[in-house]
Amino acid sequence: MNSVVYFNGPVQNGDFTFAERPGKAAGIRIAEALNALLGLVPVPHLWNTVTLAGDVRHRCAADRDTVGRQQREQEALLAKYAPGPMPTGGLRTDADHQVAGLALDMTRNLLADGTLTVRDLPVRLCTRCGYMAGGGAAGDCRSCGHGGGRVTRRPLLVFDRTAYGPVLGRDDVHAAGARTPSHLFTIAHHAPQLLVLSRTRDHGVDLSPLGLEGMVLDPRAGLHVAVLAAAGAFGAVRPVMTVTENAAAHVAAYGAPFRRHGPVRLRYALHGKIPYEAAASAQLYEVHRAQEVQDLFTDWYLPLCAARERAGISAARIPALLKLLRRAHLARPATPPGDLLADLRHCAAAGDMRWVTGARALACALSDREDTRGPMGPTRGAP
Repeated sequence: MNSVVYFNGPVQNGDFTFAERPGKAAGIRIAEALNALLGLVPVPHLWNTVTLAGDVRHRCAADRDTVGRQQREQEALLAKYAPGPMPTGGLRTDADHQVAGLALDMTRNLLADGTLTVRDLPVRLCTRCGYMAGGGAAGDCRSCGHGGGRVTRRPLLVFDRTAYGPVLGRDDVHAAGARTPSHLFTIAHHAPQLLVLSRTRDHGVDLSPLGLEGMVLDPRAGLHVAVLAAAGAFGAVRPVMTVTENAAAHVAAYGAPFRRHGPVRLRYALHGKIPYEAAASAQLYEVHRAQEVQDLFTDWYLPLCAARERAGISAARIPALLKLLRRAHLARPATPPGDLLADLRHCAAAGDMRWVTGARALACALSDREDTRGPMGPTRGAP
């Protein structure tokens, strides 16, 4: 089995393409670049399709009767990559049958040991579509926009954090040499003590085998299972999920019971946002005579920098980072020095990203990248 393997936190399958919004691919590109440095074959790109927006998009589509929800999601996923190639490692979603099978197994085990329970709780249901808004919540339905609702009781899958302990701690963050994100721990600590993990969706991990008819596993829990399922297929016992700090704060509490399965333990690799609007100027590359490395800068180096600067890359830093990459690219050795490459791989496995702003280490990484055909398609290694 492999040890550390990086996977992207499942990206919501919204109305965008990577060409339009390259920042959406940051986690994918970080995982690809680090796995390539570790000498691994490509892992699948992971997607979150269990979203309320997806339900609405499908329900409102003129061709709903002829195109199923799963087909619609698949077509939308393929469009994300146009006009570029599809990922070598393939695509997986949080509604795939492998994910559903693992999620049900894990949920049954968590129910058996008391971590999760099924309780009758008051909820507000839309009188038109049956969407569950939560206990006593008011306002128009987020699914169909209808204003009518009724309060009733129904069995729900819940996670009571009272006796569980912290839902996010230092050991859950994969980041040697980085500052401790104490604010994230604080945000996670203030999540509700009783979390509802069953939701009304048209798509997802069906919970009816557990007696929860018409409900699926909350996608904030399911996306963790998607990573574990991909890790299991890859033979990874230490999967690391790339995710922004904000996203980690949003999903950590719901995913806490689903970060461990047998010997497999999931951790988060936090990254910041990339100011792609500042990196898109053709004049930037002309001024610094860096046209040759433009794609390398946007698709490879900036994602790696985002994994180092987890609070986000300042737009003012873009010219300096471009100059550093250009110098390292010009200075890259024909063959990466073995001792330095070994150190780089140790850093990549440990989540230590300080090397990305070191000229000699960066030049070595660039040389190794060329040896492995780049982050989109490394050739050595095997799961």
